[in-house]
Amino acid sequence: MSDWQKSSASGEANECVEIRAADGLVEIRESDLAEVVVRTTPRKWAAFVRGVKAGEFDRYCDFGSDFGGL
Repeated sequence: MSDWQKSSASGEANECVEIRAADGLVEIRESDLAEVVVRTTPRKWAAFVRGVKAGEFDRYCDFGSDFGGL
């Protein structure tokens, strides 16, 4: 099981999504609600990441000043 990792864009804030590999799966959680963990396969995670990179989920984002205008 790997350590939890968060985006460097999160800075020191405790309001981020964290990810790790565990038992052949990918686990995702919110840092401020650590007891709730979503598990998925690496293949499904990869498909999601491709969608994020392609901008498919941008309408759900708040690109405010907290993240440097990303």
